[in-house]
Order: sequence, then structure tokens, then C-alpha cells
Amino acid sequence: MVAVKNADPFGVLEDERIAAVLRRLHREARWLAVSARTNRLRHLSAALANHPAPFMAEDATPEKHIAIDERQAAFGYLTARTLRARTIVELGSSLGILAIWLAAALRANGGGCMVTTESVAERARVAQRNFEEAGLADIIEVRVGETPAILATGPEKIDLVLNSGPPKHALDIVKLLAPRLRPGAVVLTDAVGCSGTHYRSYIGWIRDQANGFQSTLLPLKGGLEYSVRR
Repeated sequence: MVAVKNADPFGVLEDERIAAVLRRLHREARWLAVSARTNRLRHLSAALANHPAPFMAEDATPEKHIAIDERQAAFGYLTARTLRARTIVELGSSLGILAIWLAAALRANGGGCMVTTESVAERARVAQRNFEEAGLADIIEVRVGETPAILATGPEKIDLVLNSGPPKHALDIVKLLAPRLRPGAVVLTDAVGCSGTHYRSYIGWIRDQANGFQSTLLPLKGGLEYSVRR
């Protein structure tokens, strides 16, 4: 039996300039994630002293906002290509890594519009610089502020939603955007498998077909909820 080699996730990209930027950003993201975990371990004793019961805020993990697995990003890219997406919304841009993958799919599809949100102004500025370096700034709109308020208007006829912001907003976001999703549109929600308690109400709602979706959990990093608008 011949072993099948793992595919290079960046191999799905058609533009070498975009691929080069993404390779750099993924390297930096891995370093930042390791650094964040090291800092957390360094201060663990003090944290336990202040909180005898183990505690971690639902969106306090630094690497949650930094790192995304290359294979998961490639899956998002191919999903956008399969849908022939023209309009994409992403919640939680962070440094803009996934937004670049998705905007690359829009470009390969012939163009379109992507709206990405970020609550931290400095991260949004870094993301904007990364979009410019990748040559994709012209199709990415960055909205800075708290969700879901900053998505109260536009875009319409959405093909794909990346619901990767704080879990506490996940359900409100989908309810807000659902009327603007075209039939067959896809919603991807990250880290559902490893943060199930935070997503309990979201999972209960999105898997109830009476709400207009068909949904299941995919075994990608952290568990990815894959939901299709009926």
C-alpha cells in the first residue's frame, strides 16, 4: 500500500504573491501562539492563586485570535471557490490571515466583495497592511467595532460567512445575517468542538432545521460547524 503524502495547503492558491504573504503570516502566527501559551504558563501560579477554581474567559485565549491552521484555511478557500462566492463576511479578522485566503478565492472567482470585522483597532491596522501587501485591499472592507452592531447594514446576497468571533456573539450574528444569505450559502463556525459549552445555544439553534439551516460538525482543528442555508 502506497502512503499518500499530505498535500501542501498553499498549493490550492493560484497567486504566488498571495501564497508568499500567507506563508510568512502563518509562520508568525505559530510563533505568536507559542509565545502566548508560554506567557500563560509563566503566570499560571499567580492566576490559580487569584482564582482557586480554574477559569478562563470564553474569548480570552490569545491564540484564538491569532492562529488558524493552514489546512483549515485552505478548506475555507476551496469552499468559497466551490460556491463561486462573490460576497463573503468574516467575523474576527485578527491579523487578517483567513481574510486573505478568502479574498484570494474571490479574486480567483472573478472578483467580489469581502467584509471583515475586528474589535481591536491596532489589529485592524495590521490586517489592513497585510491586505495591501497581498494585493487584495481593493476587495476587502475592514469594519472596526463591536459585533453585531457593525454588521447592521450590508452586504446583501451573502455566499459565505466565517463566524469566528467571540462565541457570545455567534448566534446573534447568524440571526442577523440569515435574511441576507442566499439559498445554498454556507456558514462556518470555528472551534465549536473544543468550546462546546460556549456554543450550546448556537448549536441548538443552527441544527434546528426549522430555522432554515442544515448543519453538522466537521473534524477540522477545534471542530468546525458547517451550516448550509436552505
